[in-house]
Amino acid sequence: MTPPAATFSFIDLFAGIGGIRLGFEAAGGRCILSAEYDRYAQKTYRAFFGDTPDFSDVAKVTPPGDITQLPPHLVPDHDILVGGFPCQPFSLAGVSKKQSLGRPHGFDDPTQGTLFFNVKEILRVKRPKAFLLENVKNLCSHDSGRTFSVIRAALQELDYHLHYRVVDAIGWLPQHRERIFLVGFRKPSACPTGDQTWDVDRFDLNKVVPKADPVPLVDVLERAVPDKYTLGPGTWDTLVRHKANHAAKGQGFGYGMISPPFEGRTTRTLSARYHKDGAEILIDQGGARRPRRLTPLECCRLMGFPPGCQRWFDRNDEAHPQPVSDCQAYRQFGNSVAVPVVTAIAKAMVKAMRRCGAI
Repeated sequence: MTPPAATFSFIDLFAGIGGIRLGFEAAGGRCILSAEYDRYAQKTYRAFFGDTPDFSDVAKVTPPGDITQLPPHLVPDHDILVGGFPCQPFSLAGVSKKQSLGRPHGFDDPTQGTLFFNVKEILRVKRPKAFLLENVKNLCSHDSGRTFSVIRAALQELDYHLHYRVVDAIGWLPQHRERIFLVGFRKPSACPTGDQTWDVDRFDLNKVVPKADPVPLVDVLERAVPDKYTLGPGTWDTLVRHKANHAAKGQGFGYGMISPPFEGRTTRTLSARYHKDGAEILIDQGGARRPRRLTPLECCRLMGFPPGCQRWFDRNDEAHPQPVSDCQAYRQFGNSVAVPVVTAIAKAMVKAMRRCGAI
């Protein structure tokens, strides 16, 4: 899937099943290191890309692919760092507001002990030209905004121009999926060799918008779906009772049902818990039939993965057997990024960097 003539290099951290990698490859990049320690995600990643995200060619660690075990100086030089880092709560107990928003260092660093700390240390040691980080929308409001303030301050103190925005995938895909994206470009003062003449001083994430109509839901849904994806009577009865109880309290919580006609319809956010009961996205099958959950192939399409990835979840493609169970597939797609959104951001970043002579 790598373009034949890559014009920049990047590393893929907390890679999951490679959604961000796909976006940056589409923008002309070459992935030179990927890190993901979940063994099931590694299987899907290998199916998609032909290599395992355990950086075993750089260092062998336990568990394989655990970026926290890789010293930053062993990370190969790269142009762009990308990653969807997990949002571990930062413990700010005993850390004053002044310290949190200032220039903490050493053991006073409020990010110490979090996975974001590993990202920051790689940025500090390797000083790539740019980065893209992705996280859930709630990162902005976690701990009354203090967590995001710490992250923002930590990235800015490394001398990067920082841009961030919450983007809803609804403009690209038939799914409401809001995620925050943080983009950084190295300032000349942060160049390790001291000879950087370029500076990305014009970049606006708000200008990253879809160029065409989003993928319609009818293109996501399969025409013939096995009965095993229809909810069992116990699961369906539980969801009905749960929604009725909330409705009696004047609340709108409960399952999300999509009924035909499907033209112009959109879904709720596909989450990592989808494997439990499929409650957030149920497909009405009409008549007396109970609703069904999406198939793994439909989830793959709903997240915007290209045909080369979709074939691994196509039951009719015997040459590409599904790399993981349905349960693991639901977890992986629910944790992934909307590929077209990342692709649009990646192309905007690369365009800005080329305009300034950074790559």
